[in-house]
Amino acid sequence: MSDFGAPSNSGGDGFNWKRPHFIPNPLLRYGLLAVAVVYLMYAFGTLEIDLQRVVRGIPRAAQIFSGAIPPDFTARGSLIVTGFIESIQITLLATTIGVLLSIPFGFMAARNITILPVYWLGRAIVIVARSLHPVVLGVLFVKAVGFGAFAGILTLIVYTLGFVGKLIAEAVEEIKYGQIEAIRSTGAGYFTILIYAVFPQIMPRLIGLTMYQLDINLRASTVIGLVGAGGIGSTLNSAFGRYDYGTASAILLIMIAIILVAETISGKLRRFTK
Repeated sequence: MSDFGAPSNSGGDGFNWKRPHFIPNPLLRYGLLAVAVVYLMYAFGTLEIDLQRVVRGIPRAAQIFSGAIPPDFTARGSLIVTGFIESIQITLLATTIGVLLSIPFGFMAARNITILPVYWLGRAIVIVARSLHPVVLGVLFVKAVGFGAFAGILTLIVYTLGFVGKLIAEAVEEIKYGQIEAIRSTGAGYFTILIYAVFPQIMPRLIGLTMYQLDINLRASTVIGLVGAGGIGSTLNSAFGRYDYGTASAILLIMIAIILVAETISGKLRRFTK
């Protein structure tokens, strides 16, 4: 076999595997490996790990886990239900608005269908939206609009715009031009070509991205709730603040169950849309 993954030209029926070398020069390859190992050892050595503090933390961790078993679903049942309903509402609204905004910005950030100034503007917006972690965005929007679900919705809209917008741009840059040329030959304008030639080609991927982002936003809604952006994260933070570990473990178990159900549903929908 003369190349990786290709049949052999020797006339045999079998295949010969050849190890792929990403860095052909062995001296450079092992040199980079040695540098990486030395740097990791240096980085680990500079970490200020207080072993005494770790030892003191073991009894506290044991106390937390013992208090979390069994989980308490009844003491704060109404708050748990309200928090999860709010998280689901935040997720659905933010994902819908974020995906709708991602489509035009994704088209703007695709180099093959836009002029250069529009491309750089769209690319800059997508990069800025992707550069900030949801927790950082949550803190910013909580400071801007106050505590509550509205801050969470704004946070996840920007988060969705950065992630889905980038992948839409990449999908547009990979489209086939045969359909575009066919519609262009009829005298269709720019926006007509986008609607009837470009958009249908990225629609299957857009549906898959929407299902995937819905999954991500459902988990992220919990994280941003810890900084005051509404949802079940706020309820969880309050439970930890009251040392109510039974309620906290109940919230975590329900959260895991909801994520599993959402993952199952999104997987079935993705297979259905293929």
